[in-house]
Amino acid sequence: MPQVSGLGHVGIFVDDLMKQRDFYTRVMGLKIADEDLEQRGMVFLSAHPEEEHHEFVIMKGRVSDSNTRVVQQLSFKVDTLAELKEFHTVFKAEEDVTIQRTVSHGNAFGMYAFDPEGNTIEVYYKTGFDVPQPHGDAVNLDDSEEALLDIARAAIPS
Repeated sequence: MPQVSGLGHVGIFVDDLMKQRDFYTRVMGLKIADEDLEQRGMVFLSAHPEEEHHEFVIMKGRVSDSNTRVVQQLSFKVDTLAELKEFHTVFKAEEDVTIQRTVSHGNAFGMYAFDPEGNTIEVYYKTGFDVPQPHGDAVNLDDSEEALLDIARAAIPS
C-alpha cells in the first residue's frame, strides 16, 4: 500500500492578501518563494525556500463570513525555546494578533494565537520528552526556560 512521506504544504484563502503577506513574512519570518499578486492573487511562502519551494500558500478569495471556521490551526515549528519566547514578545506587540493561550504539552511548548484574519496559528518548540497526548498545562512564556522545562518534565509518566 502506498504511503505519504510527509506534509508538503498548506494553502488557505484570505480576504486581505497584502495584510496576510505582510504578517507571514514580517512577523513569522517566512520568505516569499514566488508570487502572482495581480492575476491569481497567490503568495508562495517557505521557511527554507532553497530546500522546499513552498510550505505555505496564501491566496485571495475567501468567501466565508467571519464566523465560519475554515482552518483548525496552522502550526509553525521553532528550533529553540528562546525563539518561542521571542515570538511571544513579538505577538504581544502586534496590533492585529491575539494570543489565545500558551501551554506545555510535555512533548512541546505551544503558543496559540489568531493571525490578522482570525485563523488559529500555533508556534511550537519540541522538548523531546515522551508525554502522552492530549496534554496541556498552562504556562507563562515570560518564565525562565529552566522553570518551563521543569513543567514539561513533570508531565513525563513515571
